[in-house]
Amino acid sequence: MKIDRLISIIIVLLRRERVQAKELAEMFGVSVRTILRDVDTINLGGIPIITYQGVNGGISIAEGYRLDKSVLSAGDMATLISTLKGVAASIPDSRFDILAEKLKNPLSTSQLELLDLKSRQMIIDLSPWGTNEQLKGKITLLRQAIENYREIEFAYIDAAGTRSIRQVEPYALLLKGQSWYLFAWCLLRQDFRLFKLIRIKNLQLVNITYQPREVPMEQDYFENQWQETARPVELDLLFDKEMENVVEECFGGDIMRQDDGRIMVKVCLPENNWLYGYLLSFGGGMEVVNPPHIRSILAAIAEKIYKTYSS
Repeated sequence: MKIDRLISIIIVLLRRERVQAKELAEMFGVSVRTILRDVDTINLGGIPIITYQGVNGGISIAEGYRLDKSVLSAGDMATLISTLKGVAASIPDSRFDILAEKLKNPLSTSQLELLDLKSRQMIIDLSPWGTNEQLKGKITLLRQAIENYREIEFAYIDAAGTRSIRQVEPYALLLKGQSWYLFAWCLLRQDFRLFKLIRIKNLQLVNITYQPREVPMEQDYFENQWQETARPVELDLLFDKEMENVVEECFGGDIMRQDDGRIMVKVCLPENNWLYGYLLSFGGGMEVVNPPHIRSILAAIAEKIYKTYSS
């Protein structure tokens, strides 16, 4: 990907005084002409690049920009490498591994040793516990469709259990809350939608290419998409004091302690089958105080569970 190459070129130039265009071309498997175009792009992005002619010529970041080279410390490099390794563990694509190696390429032996030490101090792994080859297969096919602007078709089961067949124009993969989502234009709904990958079945490429639309990619947009999957409901949840570590893990440290030591949490979540299962996952250590209709629904589900396992 071009953006990967541009970032890599910048990092190489930050670490080295001067690099020949031919060496960069060999490093990234492209032509010298492509490297020179990349240099122009970097220049336009605000990073001043100078090209020197002659036997000892090459490409370098302008001298006056040298102060900013200290931004990428050994810790910064370790963070980049750890993040790339974490992405590579979740997405089956050798390009992430190759990019990590390219980032390390210009470093000296002593720098590599320090980088290795720093990298082992922070490990990022975005893949789920256990192996999930089916999920990786979906991600591989979806990335192929996104890169080639190919429509896809699949059976989908939404949070309410409704089944439908969808044909969509895929635009992006989103990792949110330890779950993968597909962001796509749905031909059925004539709008952008988020589809949870675990609910996508019988995924297949369609022999139709599409013209890319203008895509709203702001972070707030994805938050609103998630909220719109169902009607949001304000919840008052009361946790036993022994559940403090669970509360902090799930809702953060902003908690309200009651006189008896129990913990009150106020949160707004979309109401659907996922919500009922999520609330029940806290077992007897949590009580829904409000709203009353959620209490009734959970009571009915709990009664059905009791009858199933007590018979």
